[in-house]
Amino acid sequence: MALRGTNQEFGRPYNRRIVLESIRLNGPTTRGDIAKRVGLTVQTISTIVRELEEQGYLLSLREEPRGRGLPPATLRINPDGGFAVGIHLTPLGINAALINLAGDVVASAEREAANATPDHAFELIGTLVPELTRQRPNGRVLGIGMALPGPFGVEAMSFVGPTTMAGWQGVALRERLADATGLPAFLETDMAAAALGEQLYGLGARFSEYYYLYFSVGLGGAMVHEGAVLRGAWGNAGEIGHIPAIPGGEPCPCGNRGCLERYLSLEALSRRKASEADWVREVAPIFSNAIATIENLFDPETVILGGLAPAHLLERLAGAAANLPNSISARRDRAAPRVMVAHGGPQSVMRGAAALAVSGVLSPRFGQMFTAARDGVGDLPHGRGIAA
Repeated sequence: MALRGTNQEFGRPYNRRIVLESIRLNGPTTRGDIAKRVGLTVQTISTIVRELEEQGYLLSLREEPRGRGLPPATLRINPDGGFAVGIHLTPLGINAALINLAGDVVASAEREAANATPDHAFELIGTLVPELTRQRPNGRVLGIGMALPGPFGVEAMSFVGPTTMAGWQGVALRERLADATGLPAFLETDMAAAALGEQLYGLGARFSEYYYLYFSVGLGGAMVHEGAVLRGAWGNAGEIGHIPAIPGGEPCPCGNRGCLERYLSLEALSRRKASEADWVREVAPIFSNAIATIENLFDPETVILGGLAPAHLLERLAGAAANLPNSISARRDRAAPRVMVAHGGPQSVMRGAAALAVSGVLSPRFGQMFTAARDGVGDLPHGRGIAA
């Protein structure tokens, strides 16, 4: 992804975020190298770096001289310069993690809470956050990000059925999260958060154009374009689980029949009551057709398969797709397999949610410009970029 600074009116917080991201991606690095990458002057970079060093977000190191003159100081992110909490809320329970600025999971915790009500869930979150932050008693906690199943703001689909948080319609999510924790709060769909986490800290960092297929209780995904997650007009892009794939197939809570996630999801596997191997063989043709559809729609470098499913199940699904149908991705000059299994695992969701909070807090003006409340959601920000 090309990171470029700006001289426009809102430039200072935006440029600070761009400098942080450039250092995260390329550190240790020098002021001169940063200036070349982002298109700002060395003087502007030095001013931003000085501010970030004073605030403890960066570390400056200088090698021992090897000849005449001093070598330039190199910069890297200070992993302990700040922390954020990532929350993943699912129909099965709550997973939470304290993440440092390098994306490392410092501490994690979970609570089983099947189909938790909003009151119960936010009560549990309110106890989880202090439990995590006690692991770094002197650490600066920047904010909290929460990811949960979408889509949002769609009357026939939102908060309906076993793959969503049923009964959560109309809840002021961000306000409740901020009230329960006392932290700046940010929200995202779980599939977009997982794609963001994978792009920042996992296999996705190798690609600029890929599709992240999120295999969980339901089925979703997100296209990552030039390192950024595409969100769509209302923040719901990627809900491929509700593509009608089987004419006259199983009824779906969304009101259609034969939707993909009725066959390809952890919920579908649990309903089938078959062995994992038998189930994979049964759904392999549907899975293969879904991959070809994604490829023809988005032309990705690869499809990265991740989510809440255990790694061995994802590997089996990827193996079942060895003989994929023809598509625009069936190229001789491919540098990567058409389907790959994500490295980040379930933690990608929490890392992505935490990164969202870091980005929003360290660059609040940037966050304001690319955040919008949508009718029917009220408090769901969408369209954010990546974080340092």
